[in-house]
Amino acid sequence: MSKTIAIFGFGPGLGMGVARRFGREGFRVAVIGRNPDKADRHVADLKAEGIEAQAFPADVTAADQLDEAIATIRRTFGDIDVALHGAAAGMTDRAPSTRAVDLAALRVPMTLKLHSPILMTCALLPAMLERSSGTLLFSSGAPAQGVLPYLANFGVALAAQRAYVLQLAEELHGTGVHVGLMNIGVLIGGSEAERMVDEHPEVVPPGVSIPRMTNSELGDHYWDLYTSRDRTEVEIGF
Repeated sequence: MSKTIAIFGFGPGLGMGVARRFGREGFRVAVIGRNPDKADRHVADLKAEGIEAQAFPADVTAADQLDEAIATIRRTFGDIDVALHGAAAGMTDRAPSTRAVDLAALRVPMTLKLHSPILMTCALLPAMLERSSGTLLFSSGAPAQGVLPYLANFGVALAAQRAYVLQLAEELHGTGVHVGLMNIGVLIGGSEAERMVDEHPEVVPPGVSIPRMTNSELGDHYWDLYTSRDRTEVEIGF
């Protein structure tokens, strides 16, 4: 029986790369994104490559919409075997420096990179624990060691997300549910971030060089994290 991967916050970079990699392995892909038209286009691209996929439009930061999407996925595909929280904000949502961070500057990153992953986990974990199987994957943009002040407000939120994910992984050890965190320090091919940097290179601070990686290569990294199940955290690009 085919397995299902649900990608929350699906985009043309990370989302498409992971969907293609898992799809080649026979996974059905649930595309969860805020924009229905974009979600439908992603599904059409995946189907053109012979991958079974369906769009489930939802704002992944809204608990009611996320819960409704998950319920619909289950009615359509059955159990969700793998869930990936890959939602990312735009480059312009970053505060210019840590000294510029205030509570207002933390609203978007905390909602997107901490609260939403927690909502996804709370909605999916009980069923995974009941089955004693499942995988919860998360995306980050900060390294495990060291600080990156130019990330500013997102650096704060990503540190909180990392603490949550590592604690979750420790508590779930031995339950059959695997937790993985990918710390991504590259511009992902096809992503909105890559397009923004190409069109507006000034959004990258002087002296900062960000390596690039195709979304297919990133998909391979996530597939390895899923199949190996021997580690919680992986860094690429740092």
